[in-house]
Amino acid sequence: MQDILINWSPQETRVAVVEHGAVQELHVERTLERGLVGNIYLGKVSRVLPGMQSAFIDIGLDRTAFLHVADIVAPFTPGSRPSAIAERDGRNPSAVVPIEKQVFEGQSLLVQVIKDPIGTKGARLSTQISIAGRLLVFLPQDNHIGVSQKIPSDLRESLRSRMQALIEAAAAANAGGAVPEATGGFILRTNGEDSSDAELAEDIVYLRKAWSRIRELSTRMPPLSLLHQDLSLLQRVLRDLTTEDTQTIRIDSREQFDALLKFGLEFMPKAAGKLQLYKGERPIFDLYSVDEEIAKALGRRVDLKSGGYLVVDQTEALTTIDVNTGGYVGARNFDDTIFKTNLEAAQAIARQLRLRNLGGIIIVDFIDMVRDDHRDQVLAEFRKQLSRDRVKTTAGGFSQLGLVEMTRKRTRESLAHMLCEPCLACGGQGIVKTARSVAYDVLREILREARQFTPREFRIVSSPQVIELFLDEESQHLAGLSDFIGKPISLQAEPAMGQGQYDIVLL
Repeated sequence: MQDILINWSPQETRVAVVEHGAVQELHVERTLERGLVGNIYLGKVSRVLPGMQSAFIDIGLDRTAFLHVADIVAPFTPGSRPSAIAERDGRNPSAVVPIEKQVFEGQSLLVQVIKDPIGTKGARLSTQISIAGRLLVFLPQDNHIGVSQKIPSDLRESLRSRMQALIEAAAAANAGGAVPEATGGFILRTNGEDSSDAELAEDIVYLRKAWSRIRELSTRMPPLSLLHQDLSLLQRVLRDLTTEDTQTIRIDSREQFDALLKFGLEFMPKAAGKLQLYKGERPIFDLYSVDEEIAKALGRRVDLKSGGYLVVDQTEALTTIDVNTGGYVGARNFDDTIFKTNLEAAQAIARQLRLRNLGGIIIVDFIDMVRDDHRDQVLAEFRKQLSRDRVKTTAGGFSQLGLVEMTRKRTRESLAHMLCEPCLACGGQGIVKTARSVAYDVLREILREARQFTPREFRIVSSPQVIELFLDEESQHLAGLSDFIGKPISLQAEPAMGQGQYDIVLL
């Protein structure tokens, strides 16, 4: 069974998904870091540039946005009927009509952001509208039914036929039994491969409602208005995270509870029925020690109940997870000890992948097992735990080196990348030089400086650990260098400096 806790503040929304009393997923969205991609605006053409085959569109931001002719597909203006066919030159059907013949200054245009503003560049726009749902993407200007390329090719045709039947049934119901007209196309997303007809039908209804609302707003809102914003994390809780197993969705803000309930009753009434306003005196995340789980999920080491532990290392290319027995000696023989540790690790690793939102290539180094039946059982348990993940995962068998290679789809930034930044002291390496290594670097640097400059005195400014070493164990080497260069060397401890940092000041 599943519970969802929502901790809201004006600057940040945090969501914890709890299953069987343990935190399984963490989602964080910060107000200032929310992008514009997916937003739909009623823009106003401020300037057309025939030489660049582009136009600048004012959508109410600090800088005008950019629309290239290649991103114009049957531009939709308020009150018009969207078409699935882009404007083409009648003399050459394969040639796109020049932008100056498609848009004009002062024109109101329905546009969608496809790239956020970067530096001095404004947002990039398209007139091809697409609205993402939990399982589907709706293309209101197209009648095509597509299936994600990541779904195996042998399944795509049957899924396409199934989608066609559901779309026609939904359109007929909406038309009151009459023969429905073409009402837009859909693309089945990767995570919709195993969805039920009821789930897909619910997504179809939601997406068509969203498009109807956008069209209605475009007829009565003034230019530069935001007509549709990609769902916030709060709204995505109802759309993406809520399942049949969800018992409650508790939120600690009265204002956000009312807004989310209103949204849910319109688009997702089943999920809205699970909403509860949390009124407890304790912070909502204290209910399941969520903040403690966040702190643990940012560390390298994960302790297992048996006494074993995992070491998780996240790099740019891949993530490695090493399993160790640690102090576990509970089984009667060594093989059983390893087997039980690996079984527990299989469960813990699947949870850590969700908790940390690790994606891409993942290499798991289980402890070597001699018996084939032990290896089969550990792999079966690992795959069983991975099957509970809402994000698509694939896991191979044991390699010749005893490693399990797997992949997990990247859906968003990992928890560590979202909440942390590289350490200033170690530059993100996770290690720093020893105080003695730094001390020897300092001595070599002073000798190098003495050959180029002739100051009255050299002063070493470094961390207290390095200065303490010069005053104690390395004092003889420091005095010898001072005699060799013929200049006094003074010391200054700077607590704000990291152990690997130092400065040589010429006085």
